[in-house]
Amino acid sequence: MDVQRILFAVAFIFALSACSNNKTSNTVFPENGALDSNACTGNAIENKFIVQWEDGKFSVESGESADEFKKSFIEPNLEQIRFVEYDRQLKVETTTEVRSSSINDSWGQDKISARGVWAEGIYGQNIKVAVVDSIVDVTHPQIQPRIAVNTGEVPDNGLDDDGNGVFDDYYGAAFISTPSSVKTPSAHGTHVAGIIAADSRFGSVEGVAPLAQIIPAQFITNDGGGSLGDAVLAMQYSANRGAKIINASWGGAPCVASLRSAFTELQSKGVLIIVAAGNDARDIDVYPEFPASFGLSNQITVAASSVSDFMTSWSNSGFNFVHVAAPGERILSTIPGNSTAYMEGTSMAAPFVSGAAALLWSAKPNATATQIRSAILQSVDVSAGHEFKVNTRGRINVEKALAKLRELVP
Repeated sequence: MDVQRILFAVAFIFALSACSNNKTSNTVFPENGALDSNACTGNAIENKFIVQWEDGKFSVESGESADEFKKSFIEPNLEQIRFVEYDRQLKVETTTEVRSSSINDSWGQDKISARGVWAEGIYGQNIKVAVVDSIVDVTHPQIQPRIAVNTGEVPDNGLDDDGNGVFDDYYGAAFISTPSSVKTPSAHGTHVAGIIAADSRFGSVEGVAPLAQIIPAQFITNDGGGSLGDAVLAMQYSANRGAKIINASWGGAPCVASLRSAFTELQSKGVLIIVAAGNDARDIDVYPEFPASFGLSNQITVAASSVSDFMTSWSNSGFNFVHVAAPGERILSTIPGNSTAYMEGTSMAAPFVSGAAALLWSAKPNATATQIRSAILQSVDVSAGHEFKVNTRGRINVEKALAKLRELVP
């Protein structure tokens, strides 16, 4: 065993000890000092461990204890393992369901100038967007036509027909290691999916990219909970299915070395990740929340703008880690059971940006994630007296972003 692997083994022991005792360790987060500050909050799942292998892939493994797992799993596989940490609990970003009002139901689509892009025949065609979230109702009339069907799989036969390690993922996949007792489907994932790509031919909701394809990748249960390990597996699956964009309307991740590594792996695959800033009315530059505060180059963190085009009172902000604002107040979208509802939160703002990115990529399929991100960030609307507490000071404008992208990718 070489010196590096000996140090790795020691680091793993300290990492498990540090997290289980509500302490942080520099050995866990060596890349970014911001991650060292009070990152652990004591919600480790004591018998589950996230493993990143030397080839970059992730798996979630079980063991009776850290000591038992080290002896039975880590030591025999040490040469192939890059990193290990406890699995941990995550949460969906809270949203509020609100009643309808006299506002235009598509005010957000109008505010970001989506119609100017649609007028050119650009609707997100051939772009796959993963909704890594709670369940997406694939039977909803406005969602069903937009699902990226896995044609290599035979539905409901209990087999892994395409050999990708996931059974029956014809309409997407679920990564739920701890099922919830709540039977009523969460509306969150379906609402997010509808904002991105609801097919307006079959209902009242106008998706921002109404011909984009949705990959449902569930890791959040009906009670709003989920695990870090399940989220990592859902994102890994989404990238393997060809997602160009991953929408992550969730947060609350502590001890986030493996999640940061997962985002970095997605960066190497050219995937753009759109993250909700959170709804706690705080500055995440000062009080970091992950993944919103990662600040990676393949990430856009999104605050919520209001109908009157100001920052909402509840949106998180930050001149460093939050990049843009997007509509997040009184947003009409799809919910399970062939229905619609108005909801608000940065969970709703993020999919506006995911839909905008899908429009841009369908216009310029050869663009890189970096170019798509740059086009969005360099084209925001900034109005005097309406500046947002975000890095760009503005709210997205996809029509202007398309013009910018055409400069970047002639």
